[in-house]
Amino acid sequence: MNILIACDSFKDALAADAVCRAIAAGLKKSHPGARVTEMPLSDGGEGLLDVLRAPLVLNWIECEVADPLGRPVKGRYGLSADRQTCVVEMAEASGLQRLTLVERDPLKASTFGTGQLLADAKAHGAKRAILAIGGSATNDAGIGAAAALGWGFLDADGNAVPPDGGHLKNIVRLVPAAAPFESMDVLCDVTNPLFGPKGAAWVYGPQKGGTTESLTFLDEGLHHIAALVSAQLDRDIAQTPGAGAAGGLGFGAMAFFGASLRRGIEIVLDITNFDAAAGDADLIITGEGHLDGQSAQGKLIQGLCGRAGKTPVIALSGKLSATPDQVQEIGLKAAYCINSEEQPLAEMLANTAVNLEKTAAKLKL
Repeated sequence: MNILIACDSFKDALAADAVCRAIAAGLKKSHPGARVTEMPLSDGGEGLLDVLRAPLVLNWIECEVADPLGRPVKGRYGLSADRQTCVVEMAEASGLQRLTLVERDPLKASTFGTGQLLADAKAHGAKRAILAIGGSATNDAGIGAAAALGWGFLDADGNAVPPDGGHLKNIVRLVPAAAPFESMDVLCDVTNPLFGPKGAAWVYGPQKGGTTESLTFLDEGLHHIAALVSAQLDRDIAQTPGAGAAGGLGFGAMAFFGASLRRGIEIVLDITNFDAAAGDADLIITGEGHLDGQSAQGKLIQGLCGRAGKTPVIALSGKLSATPDQVQEIGLKAAYCINSEEQPLAEMLANTAVNLEKTAAKLKL
């Protein structure tokens, strides 16, 4: 039997490669004759660089960039061996993890550091960019990243506006720069528009330190920059699904860089050559930390099942709250919880590798 283990990370517990490794160890105990292939995956969030390192033969490039508040930090990105493709995680420079709870302020935060990573990749010769935009601390509609790549944002007096969320309403003129890459794919798994009740500020701003007053101001700023882009660049894209991702960086990447928004899992499955591996497999084992009804809404497992063809897929999860009907809707043959009894979360997270291995060893294939 040929078994393909294709898993994302279990958040706060194990990286994707460690998840695959634990499942493989269990299978080899109970099914020593099986041919087991490990394929760590990502839906475009944390861990993307590590997942794409092997298939794209990425080299790590480190450079000094600005954190969300403009302080110098070391950030890294991946550059393919042929120097044609760069892979950038915005969280490396502009992520929420760069700030303490008291430092979070979407009025002051900027994506400028993400733009610096992209600019460095461009300077190294990259012609294609893959940008993952999960985990942002920002709400600047991407003007920070654009400013780092040569765009100008001017006020009524012709002065440059600070490229952060709190100054969006001060912009009256856009000064374009050349497209930095021949193509840019932005990995995005949300469908929020730029502004409004379901937009970047109101949906994601609270976790970034926004208050009712500041979120109202930010939403007005997003509406303002959308109107400018429509009037001055003839790009009416604020309602595009995903425009509100990462504080509007989804919008900014389309408006200022000509980027395409793509589902992260689809890009990753293409690059890792998942379809061929699935076609050779008799069974696919996947998993995630919590398998629930939302897993059918564009997450990694649903995307993987959609590409598995006729090969059956089963899932292992730390917590299983999806109903049997939801499991079927996701496209799974079966799903199993690796925790046999309720325990404190800290204990379950610490025992993830052990429990994955034990559960895999008990599977009746």
